[in-house]
Amino acid sequence: MLGPGQGAPETLALATEVGAQIARAGAVLICGGLGGVMEAAARGARQAGGLTVGIIPGSDPGEANDFIDVPIATGMGEARNGMVVRSSNAVIAIAGSYGTLSEIALALKTGVPVVGLGTWNLRHPDGSQPPILTAHNPSEAVAKAVEAAGA
Repeated sequence: MLGPGQGAPETLALATEVGAQIARAGAVLICGGLGGVMEAAARGARQAGGLTVGIIPGSDPGEANDFIDVPIATGMGEARNGMVVRSSNAVIAIAGSYGTLSEIALALKTGVPVVGLGTWNLRHPDGSQPPILTAHNPSEAVAKAVEAAGA
């Protein structure tokens, strides 16, 4: 689950529903473990009975939001974005800051499927579009991620 540390109420509502759908699909929610979209998705997953993992940038596991079951304190700052991506079989990007953009790029570079829900619209310098699967709602996003992950 990729997304910014802050978000408009409608973005946070999307993230909460994506988290719940991830839990209902029997998948583990992995995110950056802090606030905003990450916290909303973790809240949704937890409320739906799912397991949440937060890979946080700091050294103190207590920095994770209250909905993270397994905090992983990296002490790596933004470099932890690579761990979020590499720990995932597929990622769903909602909205986005530059941190989200970096995670999308890392996923594309390493072959981790990316599903976008109201996120960055990217183009290669040659004009082609990278293989980001577009979703129009939380259910579609999770279904595409589960399928792309081969689960």
